[in-house]
Amino acid sequence: MRRRTRIPPSPLPQRDGVDPVRVRLPFQGTWTTVREHLVDRLTGAGAGVVDGMFEAGQVVGADGTAVAPDAAYVPGMFVWFHRELPDEVPVPFPLEVVHRDEHIVVVDKPHFLATTPRGSHVTQTALARLRRELGIPTLSAAHRLDRLTAGLVLFTVRPEERGAYQTLFRDRRVHKVYEAVAPYDPALALPRTVRSRIVKERGTLTAREVEGKPNAVSRIELIEHRADLARYRLVPGTGQTHQLRVHMNALGVPILGDPLYPVVTGPVPAGDFRRPLQLLARELEFTDPVTGLAHVFRSGRRLTAWSRDPEWAGQ
Repeated sequence: MRRRTRIPPSPLPQRDGVDPVRVRLPFQGTWTTVREHLVDRLTGAGAGVVDGMFEAGQVVGADGTAVAPDAAYVPGMFVWFHRELPDEVPVPFPLEVVHRDEHIVVVDKPHFLATTPRGSHVTQTALARLRRELGIPTLSAAHRLDRLTAGLVLFTVRPEERGAYQTLFRDRRVHKVYEAVAPYDPALALPRTVRSRIVKERGTLTAREVEGKPNAVSRIELIEHRADLARYRLVPGTGQTHQLRVHMNALGVPILGDPLYPVVTGPVPAGDFRRPLQLLARELEFTDPVTGLAHVFRSGRRLTAWSRDPEWAGQ
């Protein structure tokens, strides 16, 4: 059995709250230089961009020394560099800190802000913003909340404790409650528990229900209603991708502002923050695995469709 290789600490600091990219050279391949491998790996960047990184000394080894473009390919070698950050429209909503201690930070995330860097959302993410604003470079997310969903997210302060908090979510020892605004159907009998099998294939935007053993469980309750709208309390028993959105759509009451269910709509222009998905991670409850304290956190945000925001007129 091959002994697990210890990953050396990054020789590069964070930039704008974003970690540098770490690449480990594969043990199998036909590359002769580090440059050749990075050109193949960073196909979207192009050879010219990679050559520019080497010329500027931006690709470094574990000791922080710049790697030469003709440096020999060494299987298992680690190199680091900073990615070229995309231009991002700032998300103009506050990221509220609900709780902070020496172990965790709990925040109330606004709609449209991704939890962690991914794709075209890098600096405009909750993680990058918190690292900058709180001055905690070691901060990491214990779980993720969709970019379009608002509400509570848990971050860890100490890298050595992150696994303990992630295990809470993996083992479903965190009680999560969501709130949604969706159409009101007087014929829909609630409360009810929805069970189905949900799959999401790589490269597709939406998840779907299929025949088979259920892997997704959601408790759906009606909080209140008026005219043709209602507020719902959603309690997921599992954590499949888009689970609550899929289940609400299957019941015939898709969540307002959803760009994927029941139909996929075109992307909104960058900077259009109107009509957010009316889904909110309202409550988080768990026993802290490090301190043993019982935590109950509640979001202070409100769903605008229920508060009669003019943007939702006619819904």
